[in-house]
Amino acid sequence: MWSRPATESDLEDVTATLTAAFAGDPLWRWAFGDLADLEVLWRLLIGSALRYPWLRMLDGAAAAALWIPPGGTELTHDEEARLETMLADDVLELLDRFEQAHPRERPHYYLSLLGTRPDRRGEGLGMGLLAECLALFDAEGVPTYLESSNPANDERYEAIGYRKIGSFTTPDDAHTVATMWREPSIG
Repeated sequence: MWSRPATESDLEDVTATLTAAFAGDPLWRWAFGDLADLEVLWRLLIGSALRYPWLRMLDGAAAAALWIPPGGTELTHDEEARLETMLADDVLELLDRFEQAHPRERPHYYLSLLGTRPDRRGEGLGMGLLAECLALFDAEGVPTYLESSNPANDERYEAIGYRKIGSFTTPDDAHTVATMWREPSIG
Protein backbone atom coordinates (compact mmCIF):
# COMPACT_ATOMS: atom_id res chain seq x y z
CA MET A 1 0.00 0.00 0.00
CA TRP A 2 1.17 3.52 -0.77
CA SER A 3 0.35 5.02 2.63
CA ARG A 4 0.55 3.60 6.11
CA PRO A 5 -1.11 4.30 9.45
CA ALA A 6 0.81 6.81 11.54
CA THR A 7 2.10 5.71 14.93
CA GLU A 8 3.04 7.56 18.10
CA SER A 9 6.61 7.87 16.79
CA ASP A 10 5.26 9.85 13.79
CA LEU A 11 3.47 12.48 15.89
CA GLU A 12 6.08 15.22 15.54
CA ASP A 13 6.69 14.67 11.81
CA VAL A 14 2.97 14.63 10.98
CA THR A 15 2.38 17.70 13.16
CA ALA A 16 5.19 19.55 11.37
CA THR A 17 3.80 18.57 7.96
CA LEU A 18 0.24 19.63 8.70
CA THR A 19 1.29 22.86 10.41
CA ALA A 20 3.41 23.81 7.40
CA ALA A 21 0.65 22.75 5.00
CA PHE A 22 -1.83 25.11 6.69
CA ALA A 23 0.61 28.02 7.12
CA GLY A 24 -1.11 29.95 4.31
CA ASP A 25 -4.67 28.70 4.85
CA PRO A 26 -7.00 31.72 5.07
CA LEU A 27 -9.25 30.28 7.78
CA TRP A 28 -6.61 28.85 10.07
CA ARG A 29 -4.36 31.89 9.74
CA TRP A 30 -7.38 34.00 10.75
CA ALA A 31 -7.78 31.83 13.85
CA PHE A 32 -4.06 31.58 14.67
CA GLY A 33 -1.84 34.54 13.82
CA ASP A 34 1.05 32.62 15.36
CA LEU A 35 1.82 29.28 13.69
CA ALA A 36 3.15 27.95 17.00
CA ASP A 37 -0.40 28.16 18.40
CA LEU A 38 -1.80 26.31 15.38
CA GLU A 39 0.89 23.67 15.86
CA VAL A 40 -0.31 23.10 19.44
CA LEU A 41 -3.88 22.51 18.20
CA TRP A 42 -2.77 20.21 15.39
CA ARG A 43 -0.57 18.19 17.80
CA LEU A 44 -3.58 17.71 20.11
CA LEU A 45 -5.83 16.59 17.23
CA ILE A 46 -3.18 14.34 15.68
CA GLY A 47 -2.23 12.80 19.01
CA SER A 48 -5.87 12.02 19.73
CA ALA A 49 -6.39 10.54 16.26
CA LEU A 50 -3.64 8.00 16.86
CA ARG A 51 -6.22 5.93 18.79
CA TYR A 52 -7.73 5.07 15.40
CA PRO A 53 -5.98 3.37 12.45
CA TRP A 54 -7.08 6.18 10.11
CA LEU A 55 -4.32 8.72 10.48
CA ARG A 56 -2.66 7.86 7.17
CA MET A 57 0.69 9.18 6.01
CA LEU A 58 3.24 8.87 3.24
CA ASP A 59 6.90 8.13 3.85
CA GLY A 60 8.72 11.01 5.46
CA ALA A 61 5.35 12.55 6.33
CA ALA A 62 5.33 14.08 2.84
CA ALA A 63 1.52 14.13 3.15
CA ALA A 64 -0.94 13.11 5.84
CA ALA A 65 -4.70 12.60 6.13
CA LEU A 66 -6.45 12.54 9.49
CA TRP A 67 -9.73 10.60 9.31
CA ILE A 68 -12.19 10.05 12.13
CA PRO A 69 -14.08 6.77 11.64
CA PRO A 70 -17.86 6.40 11.86
CA GLY A 71 -18.94 6.81 15.48
CA GLY A 72 -15.55 8.26 16.48
CA THR A 73 -14.71 11.65 17.95
CA GLU A 74 -11.89 14.04 17.19
CA LEU A 75 -11.05 14.48 20.86
CA THR A 76 -11.74 12.67 24.11
CA HIS A 77 -13.76 14.48 26.80
CA ASP A 78 -10.56 15.29 28.71
CA GLU A 79 -8.93 16.67 25.55
CA GLU A 80 -11.99 18.83 24.82
CA ALA A 81 -11.82 20.28 28.32
CA ARG A 82 -8.12 21.02 27.82
CA LEU A 83 -8.86 22.67 24.47
CA GLU A 84 -11.29 25.11 26.06
CA THR A 85 -8.52 26.46 28.29
CA MET A 86 -6.11 26.87 25.36
CA LEU A 87 -8.10 28.92 22.86
CA ALA A 88 -9.51 32.42 22.53
CA ASP A 89 -13.29 32.86 22.57
CA ASP A 90 -13.57 33.60 18.84
CA VAL A 91 -11.62 30.42 17.99
CA LEU A 92 -13.82 28.40 20.36
CA GLU A 93 -16.86 29.90 18.60
CA LEU A 94 -15.38 28.87 15.24
CA LEU A 95 -14.82 25.30 16.45
CA ASP A 96 -18.41 25.24 17.71
CA ARG A 97 -19.56 26.22 14.22
CA PHE A 98 -17.60 23.25 12.83
CA GLU A 99 -19.35 21.01 15.34
CA GLN A 100 -22.83 22.43 14.60
CA ALA A 101 -22.40 22.00 10.83
CA HIS A 102 -21.23 18.38 11.09
CA PRO A 103 -23.89 15.97 9.75
CA ARG A 104 -25.12 13.29 12.15
CA GLU A 105 -27.79 11.52 10.10
CA ARG A 106 -25.57 8.77 8.62
CA PRO A 107 -22.36 7.06 9.65
CA HIS A 108 -19.39 8.40 7.68
CA TYR A 109 -15.64 8.90 7.71
CA TYR A 110 -14.69 12.47 8.53
CA LEU A 111 -11.63 14.04 6.94
CA SER A 112 -10.44 16.36 9.69
CA LEU A 113 -7.09 17.33 8.15
CA LEU A 114 -5.30 16.72 4.86
CA GLY A 115 -2.02 18.34 3.94
CA THR A 116 1.23 18.05 2.04
CA ARG A 117 4.63 19.38 3.07
CA PRO A 118 5.19 22.62 1.15
CA ASP A 119 8.39 21.33 -0.46
CA ARG A 120 6.42 18.40 -1.94
CA ARG A 121 3.41 20.34 -3.26
CA GLY A 122 2.50 19.89 -6.89
CA GLU A 123 3.45 16.20 -6.98
CA GLY A 124 -0.12 14.95 -6.49
CA LEU A 125 0.73 13.43 -3.11
CA GLY A 126 -2.18 14.88 -1.13
CA MET A 127 -4.80 14.04 -3.74
CA GLY A 128 -3.22 10.61 -4.25
CA LEU A 129 -3.41 9.93 -0.52
CA LEU A 130 -7.00 11.13 -0.49
CA ALA A 131 -7.88 8.88 -3.46
CA GLU A 132 -6.30 5.88 -1.76
CA CYS A 133 -8.32 6.46 1.41
CA LEU A 134 -11.53 7.03 -0.54
CA ALA A 135 -11.03 3.72 -2.35
CA LEU A 136 -10.92 1.96 1.03
CA PHE A 137 -14.08 3.70 2.23
CA ASP A 138 -15.81 3.08 -1.10
CA ALA A 139 -15.05 -0.64 -0.69
CA GLU A 140 -16.81 -0.47 2.68
CA GLY A 141 -19.73 1.43 1.12
CA VAL A 142 -19.33 4.29 3.62
CA PRO A 143 -19.69 7.99 2.70
CA THR A 144 -17.22 10.70 3.71
CA TYR A 145 -17.50 14.28 4.94
CA LEU A 146 -15.09 17.20 5.07
CA GLU A 147 -14.96 20.94 5.57
CA SER A 148 -13.02 22.95 3.03
CA SER A 149 -11.32 25.80 4.86
CA ASN A 150 -9.83 27.22 1.67
CA PRO A 151 -12.18 28.01 -1.24
CA ALA A 152 -9.27 27.36 -3.63
CA ASN A 153 -9.67 23.65 -2.83
CA ASP A 154 -13.44 23.34 -3.36
CA GLU A 155 -13.21 22.47 -7.07
CA ARG A 156 -10.52 19.91 -6.35
CA TYR A 157 -12.85 18.13 -3.92
CA GLU A 158 -15.82 18.42 -6.26
CA ALA A 159 -13.77 16.79 -9.04
CA ILE A 160 -13.50 13.61 -6.97
CA GLY A 161 -17.16 13.38 -6.07
CA TYR A 162 -17.73 15.74 -3.16
CA ARG A 163 -20.71 18.06 -3.26
CA LYS A 164 -21.30 21.13 -1.15
CA ILE A 165 -24.02 20.57 1.40
CA GLY A 166 -23.70 23.82 3.34
CA SER A 167 -21.36 26.44 4.72
CA PHE A 168 -20.63 28.55 7.76
CA THR A 169 -18.49 31.60 8.48
CA THR A 170 -15.98 32.76 11.02
CA PRO A 171 -17.54 34.71 13.90
CA ASP A 172 -16.66 37.99 12.13
CA ASP A 173 -18.06 36.70 8.78
CA ALA A 174 -14.65 37.27 7.14
CA HIS A 175 -14.13 33.66 5.94
CA THR A 176 -16.49 30.97 4.72
CA VAL A 177 -16.06 27.23 5.21
CA ALA A 178 -17.78 24.86 2.75
CA THR A 179 -19.17 21.61 4.14
CA MET A 180 -18.89 18.74 1.65
CA TRP A 181 -20.26 15.20 1.42
CA ARG A 182 -19.27 12.31 -0.82
CA GLU A 183 -21.28 9.16 -1.39
CA PRO A 184 -19.21 6.02 -1.92
CA SER A 185 -18.33 5.23 -5.53
CA ILE A 186 -19.54 1.90 -6.81
CA GLY A 187 -17.48 -0.04 -9.32
